[in-house]
Amino acid sequence: MTVRVLLVDDHDLVRTGFRTILESEPDIEVVGEARDGAEAINQATALRPDVICMDVQMPGMDGLEATHRIVEATDARTGPPVGVLVLTTFDRDDYLFAALDAGASGFLLKNASPEKLVEAVLVVARGEALLAPDVTRRVIERATEAREAASPTPDARLADLTERETEVLRLLARGLSNAEIARELWLGEATVKTHVSKVLLKLGLRDRVHAVVFAYENGVATPGDAD
Repeated sequence: MTVRVLLVDDHDLVRTGFRTILESEPDIEVVGEARDGAEAINQATALRPDVICMDVQMPGMDGLEATHRIVEATDARTGPPVGVLVLTTFDRDDYLFAALDAGASGFLLKNASPEKLVEAVLVVARGEALLAPDVTRRVIERATEAREAASPTPDARLADLTERETEVLRLLARGLSNAEIARELWLGEATVKTHVSKVLLKLGLRDRVHAVVFAYENGVATPGDAD
């Protein structure tokens, strides 16, 4: 199945470069471009892309606000929600966590290799939105700090998970893919995919990235688990 991508960046040369990289892949199609957040929202509504590559700093509405509005609008839409991959030249924690809070499914620096960009788009399109190891480490640190600063009482929604689903959540937090979880638990990959979907549904989480944050915030996983 072809992955439909919307490119959002205020620099024409950047969009052209991304388009060239992505359209060299047989299973990726760039269906549109936008120069700011407001245009991105309109294009997302009209084109229904699978993935949006979103810049952060743009004139008018920035990428963080656009991401929040797009995610909020698509959560109620029939069918799978659009995945937003935030792309920026700034390796800053405030951008990273603001993007995640807005509902982004991934975060990538613009100086990443073309192969990493293609891989990130395909990962987000599959709904297996995992962050790069260094970014994941920072997310884990913040989630752990938040848990230590807050009440030690776990989120009540955890009680809705079965023992197997809790185990799947713990493995998700380690950054394992569905195939890796299947091997770890001696299950079929389709069964794991069903468990992951149930975990996200029961916990009210958008995707795997937010499941990782939830797991560390609530003590289901600890920093040593990711080693």
